[in-house]
Amino acid sequence: MINKQRILIVDDDENIAELISLYLIKECFDTYIVGDGEAALNAIKTYQPNLMLLDIMLPGIDGYQVLREIRKNSNLPVIMLSAKGEVFDKVLGLELGADDYIIKPFDSKEMVARVKAVLRRFQADSPSSSPSGDDLPIEKVTFPGLSINLTDYSVHYNGAVVEMPPKELELFYFLASHPNQVFTREQLLDHIWSYDYIGDTRTVDVHIKRLREKFSEHPAWNLTTVWGIGYKFEYHANRSAL
Repeated sequence: MINKQRILIVDDDENIAELISLYLIKECFDTYIVGDGEAALNAIKTYQPNLMLLDIMLPGIDGYQVLREIRKNSNLPVIMLSAKGEVFDKVLGLELGADDYIIKPFDSKEMVARVKAVLRRFQADSPSSSPSGDDLPIEKVTFPGLSINLTDYSVHYNGAVVEMPPKELELFYFLASHPNQVFTREQLLDHIWSYDYIGDTRTVDVHIKRLREKFSEHPAWNLTTVWGIGYKFEYHANRSAL
């Protein structure tokens, strides 16, 4: 028997939640519905979903706070649902760690497509989905005080482990593996999120911002904005001893 992917639907509007569930069940997903933030956090432990559809406006704990709690110790894929269409609301959701953002009302086919796209990306990113063995090539880059290992999805900075979601790590690794090379936002979207990603270039800006917040300024390397073009991992070998 094939194990179905489990989707946790968090929405206090029962009609919308049931409709979402119906569309997903037709696509052979298993679904579970809760109507508030506290129940959502509990359901993560008991239901163990593969992905969460999370409404922002919830009674008690709102969707933003739920996402904050999730990102403290989990990379569970989360798609935010909201009637809000302002750029600020979308960017805030992405900054907090959402994988995608859907504005209500939405087309059912688009919603299902986004769910499938996020699940594909997450499964491809998961270290457990990679082949194992002693002969597995190690994908790793090192700079003064910094080590980024794409093989086991780990980052060490000044001897300490730095936790980050898979996409942040992949973006960081990609830039660091091409030091001093400038990439446009569109190129980074294509390399890291691939052609099936339904998003925009602000996603890159949000991830760069989150990466910068995790590291103090280093004299030998830095994530640099090239105005009007994009970003680069700037490395100065002659400063590595500083």
